[in-house]
Amino acid sequence: MAFIEMNLVKLRKNYLFLDEIFSSRNIKWAVVTKVLCGNKSYLNEIINLGVKQICDSRLSNLKMIKQLNDTIETIYIKPPSGQNASNVIKYADISVNTELSTIKSLSKMAVKQGIKHKIIIMIEMGELREGVMRNDFLKFYEKIFQLENIEVIGIGANFSCLYGVLPSQDKLIQLSLYEQLIETKFNRTISYVSGGSSVVIPLVLRNVLPKGINHFRVGETLFFGTDVYNDSLIKGMEHNAFKLYAEIIELSEKPVVPTGDLGTNVEGKTFEFKKSDIGQKSYRAIVGLGLLDVDEKHIWASDKNIKFVGASSDMIVIDIKDNPSNYKVGDLLEFNMDYMGLLRLMNSKYIEKRIKND
Repeated sequence: MAFIEMNLVKLRKNYLFLDEIFSSRNIKWAVVTKVLCGNKSYLNEIINLGVKQICDSRLSNLKMIKQLNDTIETIYIKPPSGQNASNVIKYADISVNTELSTIKSLSKMAVKQGIKHKIIIMIEMGELREGVMRNDFLKFYEKIFQLENIEVIGIGANFSCLYGVLPSQDKLIQLSLYEQLIETKFNRTISYVSGGSSVVIPLVLRNVLPKGINHFRVGETLFFGTDVYNDSLIKGMEHNAFKLYAEIIELSEKPVVPTGDLGTNVEGKTFEFKKSDIGQKSYRAIVGLGLLDVDEKHIWASDKNIKFVGASSDMIVIDIKDNPSNYKVGDLLEFNMDYMGLLRLMNSKYIEKRIKND
């Protein structure tokens, strides 16, 4: 048995911390919920925090959000597929876009459904993920303004997710200048300059965020209290709102070195052992989750005496030395995790999801 526990008290503290930061600077922000993988109970608790906008990269998750509360403004934060245009219009009030042909498909479907669909155009600012190249940006916007039932409400950019390109004052000033240029050239109002994400929050805390940036999309820092820019933690935020618990299903004293000819394991790894380890023994425990659920590199035990030995599809083997904590079969081991660890675990249907409200 293994389960994730979400601590609502800690999560609420993080939400209020961020909401104060943004509201005091007249910045609107949306919660990115893709890490929750559409879990109904968890999404409902996010909505109960009082959020006004929710971003996600899966249409099925946006559908769930609309079923829970259709007053929440939803944002589809992955460039849409033209073949999914009907569902994008149906479940996303706003979508981020980079391709003219896709926006034309959205326009046709918006006309068909009698809906005015809002879009944010992403511009390439160096991260080389999604974004229209800056040399093409004005011509791109000019074509979009001619499409029916499409309302361009913002310009946006992505940082840090692919190559780790960090935001800077210069890049964010450039982004806001593009917004001003569009408004002047086309006599249009662009409401959002959505250059903010978790990695940009440290610039806000240092009071060096350009004034033009007025919209943030935040996931990791809300859920983990992380300073993504400096790969550290933000003082005043909770860092373990999520915990993983896994039951010990076997515990025995065993040799440190395996016997027999060694090949590759299920991951294709080969192992070598020190001669000094031959004949040595330690207590080893097996917990009931494995590579199907999470990569062991993205979780770590709260007990510092625990060391990961290896993993297979459904089991993780850990070394607990001479078992100073006197663990036994049936005990639950507690683990912390990073963002990617939580993402994998939430996506596993084999891991139970629980809520702690005290």
